[in-house]
Amino acid sequence: MRLVLASNNAKKLSELRALFGGLPLDLVAQGTLDIAEADEPHHTFVENALAKARQAAAASGGAAIADDSGLCVHALGGAPGVISAHFAGEVPDSPGEDREARRRRQDAANNACLLERLAGIADRRAHFISTLVALRHADDPEPLVAVGRWPGEILLAPRGEQGFGYDPLMHIPALGATVAELAADVKNQHSHRARAAAQMRGLLREAWHLG
Repeated sequence: MRLVLASNNAKKLSELRALFGGLPLDLVAQGTLDIAEADEPHHTFVENALAKARQAAAASGGAAIADDSGLCVHALGGAPGVISAHFAGEVPDSPGEDREARRRRQDAANNACLLERLAGIADRRAHFISTLVALRHADDPEPLVAVGRWPGEILLAPRGEQGFGYDPLMHIPALGATVAELAADVKNQHSHRARAAAQMRGLLREAWHLG
C-alpha cells in the first residue's frame, strides 16, 4: 500500500520508514509526486497534521500520513509549540543553497532563539511531541490519530552532531545524553516519533487491517 508522507523532510522520512518497518507500506515523500506543502495555520498539532494529511491525500488520490511535531517548554507556556520549525522567524534565502542547508541554518537560529528566551530561567523542563494523522483518502471520516511525548530538559548549550531541530539542546536524563548524541537506532527506540509510530502501527493493523 502506498502511503504519502505529507512532508519533504528527508530525515523525517527516513525515521518513519524505519519505524514502520515490517508493515506492507511504501512510504513516499509528497515532493516526489510534486505535491506542495500545506499551510499550517492552526494552533494545535493535531489540526495541522490533519490539514497536511488531507491535502496530500487529495493531491495523490490515495492514503496519506502527516506528522506535526515540535518542542513544548514548560516555562514558556508550551512554546515554541506549533511554530517550533520557525521559532526565530523565517531565515532569508541564500543563493545556491539547497533545502537541507537552509534547514540547518533555520535550526541554528531556532536554537539560539530558544536559549535567549530561557536565559536566567532555572526551570528547563520540556518535551518533544509528535502527532501522527493517517487518512485512507481525503474525505476519510475516521482519521487515525496517534500522539507521542518524550520528556527532557533544555541545556545551556548544544551538544552532539546527530539528528536535527532542537536535538542538540534536548537532554534526556534517562539516557544521559542529548538527542543529538544518540545513535539513530537508539533515538528510534525512545523518541516522541517512535512512541507515536508505535501507537499508529497498532491503529493501522486494527483499523486498516495492515500487517
